[in-house]
Amino acid sequence: MTDPGSRFLPYGRHQIDEDDIAAVVSVLRSDSLTGGPLVAEFEQAFAERVGARFAVACANGTAGLHLAAMALGLGPDDAAIVPTLTFLATANAARYVGAEVVFADVDPATGLMRPEDLQDAHAKAVNRKIRAVIPVHLNGQCVDMEAVAGFAGRNGLRIIEDACHAIGATYRTRSGDEVRVGACRHSDMTVFSLHPVKTIAMGEGGVVTTNDPDLHAALLRLRNHGMVREASRFVQRDEAFDADGQPNPWYYEMPEPGYNYRASEIHCALGLSQLRKLDRFLARRRELANLYDRMLAPLTPLLRPIPRIAGCASGWHLYVVQMDFPSAKTTRATLMRRLLGKGIGTQVHYLPVHRQPYYRSRYGNALLPGADAYYASCLSLPLFPAMSNGEVERVVAALADELAQAE
Repeated sequence: MTDPGSRFLPYGRHQIDEDDIAAVVSVLRSDSLTGGPLVAEFEQAFAERVGARFAVACANGTAGLHLAAMALGLGPDDAAIVPTLTFLATANAARYVGAEVVFADVDPATGLMRPEDLQDAHAKAVNRKIRAVIPVHLNGQCVDMEAVAGFAGRNGLRIIEDACHAIGATYRTRSGDEVRVGACRHSDMTVFSLHPVKTIAMGEGGVVTTNDPDLHAALLRLRNHGMVREASRFVQRDEAFDADGQPNPWYYEMPEPGYNYRASEIHCALGLSQLRKLDRFLARRRELANLYDRMLAPLTPLLRPIPRIAGCASGWHLYVVQMDFPSAKTTRATLMRRLLGKGIGTQVHYLPVHRQPYYRSRYGNALLPGADAYYASCLSLPLFPAMSNGEVERVVAALADELAQAE
């Protein structure tokens, strides 16, 4: 039974402070709940934080991935390579625009798509017109983007980074440069999620960054129904202009359909307040991850943290361990239920997407052993900035107790 004095520990949660509440209340007392100045202010601050030229706020990370696929002009004749170890939205973004998905395998230890996995997926898709690759920075750790960009450049592929786990992460290039995830040094666009379990929260929210002014313009247009209000872009002159050649003040055009994927002033006020605390949140997540590393060491080889990627300062969205459940004489489901009984929430990230019914029926049973091996042993433990050191000790003690009972 859970100790009545111990709070429930979910695998992840937001941290809302009084300044966040004040920021939202200020918007509620203002004249504009959506379409006001805070959206642009948040976008500028976000772009500066990650080192990109442009940032576009949107409804959520899924919307961001969809917008990025549309902005690249992906369509039914195209295909995108996606690592199978990711959330559904990464692959679904390609399908939303009619493109096919080619699933890539991942490293069985880290869950990240390696350069050889990308190369293998590309080589096997002989009957597909592959136009894009969507690498995923899983758990907050970074894909080898320099290698991905090199391969993409040689094969004419566009790149959308799925950084929904990795706000605040950085990686080092082979020449020693430190690159902030979101700077788009090695990609066309980068997509972030600001869902409440992520490092900073908008409630629901997402951001797409890019350095390309044409992609930026497309993202802005497509998140707002595909509407165009610039007179210089109007094509129906008899509708758009009055007898004096002045644009009609009410007029707009839609050259192609878009979506209502806007973010509101309320969401951006919260996002802006949270963004100011990103460094503090990251520092605490890194402290907790290091504490987990030290405290879990005695539980090897039955349980071990996922390996760290050299040169990557992780965004630490998740703290994942790999566990040898058969040797521990338990199952993952049993362990998760027993930990839940002790007030400790855990989760599995993720069932490989190629094993989902929709994709199995569309593409058959793919052989991706690295992803299957990672999935079979992974477990996400509680990690969020408001956790105390004592709560990490509580999680580790509960795991140690369960492993001891299984011996």
